[in-house]
Amino acid sequence: MIILVLNSGSSSLKYQLINTQTKLLLAKGNFERIGQQSAFLTHKIGEEKHKFEMDVPDHEMALNIILGKLTSKTFGVISGVDCIDAIGHRIVHGGDKFTSSVLINDEVIKQIEECIPLAPLHNPAALEGIKACMEILPGKPNVACFDTAFHQTMAKEQYIYPIPYKYYEKYKIRKYGFHGISHDYVSHRIASLKGVSIEDLRIVNCHLGQGASICAINKGKSVETSMGFTPVAGIPMGTRSGDLDPSVVTYIMKKENMTASEVEDMLNKQSGVQGISGLAPDFRVIESESYTDNERAKIAMESFKYAVASYIAKYAVAMNGIDAIVFTGGVGENQINIRKGICKQLEFMGVIVDEEANNVRGEERLITKPESKIRAYIIPTNEELMIAKETEKLVNYIK
Repeated sequence: MIILVLNSGSSSLKYQLINTQTKLLLAKGNFERIGQQSAFLTHKIGEEKHKFEMDVPDHEMALNIILGKLTSKTFGVISGVDCIDAIGHRIVHGGDKFTSSVLINDEVIKQIEECIPLAPLHNPAALEGIKACMEILPGKPNVACFDTAFHQTMAKEQYIYPIPYKYYEKYKIRKYGFHGISHDYVSHRIASLKGVSIEDLRIVNCHLGQGASICAINKGKSVETSMGFTPVAGIPMGTRSGDLDPSVVTYIMKKENMTASEVEDMLNKQSGVQGISGLAPDFRVIESESYTDNERAKIAMESFKYAVASYIAKYAVAMNGIDAIVFTGGVGENQINIRKGICKQLEFMGVIVDEEANNVRGEERLITKPESKIRAYIIPTNEELMIAKETEKLVNYIK
């Protein structure tokens, strides 16, 4: 089955065309600056990269251009749009309405719209992508895959916040968690790699990148996760603060005369390891600087590693032990010394890193010694393949 996977941003449209039978990535790309001057498309086929600039007012025109490239004689990989069997859409927030991926219909669209207050930047863009597909590819099945759905298995005592209960009832303020598609993919991949049933595993998956979250996965189900009501919670990230005393927010607002929007921007875009180090929000740059006499870069890296290790240890409580720790995401897959530093802080739990095995980037492998009581792995994530497989499953179900 040929699946078009779309990830719609407010001014971008990322795509991958995947053959689910062969698991082959046929083409991928990203349309950026949609609705702005000088929008541009980066279209990749294998190692070939092609770039196009043009004015594109909306997602519908962007999708038309993408489909034109996918089917063109020069840059195409399929003979026509009829070759596309279905479209899978990544949706950031499904609230507590969705516990799994779903075929999109008018009712699903309405429910995604109802979740817009929970994801005001992401959900409207996703709806633009869905509506564009329905207009341009009528009759093709569309499937919604939610970042939040995987975490709907958390117990209420894990997701409820200790604030007046009326705010949960009135505004649905609770922990939702994110990166669920990645956590789901990795948990199944590690079970396959170990050759055991997912029902027999207690996994802590560390999705570490510019955005980062930790997830406790027991018997294939999310029981705890570090992100919360929004993706700002949890460990410090590239530009997001992670956990902090709520009174810090009100204190800064009073001292700096900041509005709610200004402090929200500060917590989302000026904090995390960037905020501590004062450097660009690139873990590679900050890690490199941490080996010099840059004290703030050192603090940023140590703070990050400590936070990740602390969450891993905490999740041993949530699952009464851990069988596997997994590193994924751009930082988790590629930053050798960050993985090593996190594992070193977990030696009290019996984690013994194999420095030679750990000395790789982006490669699937075991990185602990045979005598390690808990095994740690690198597993490159593949959210797009997970979306494609979910889409294929639902489309086959209705046939």
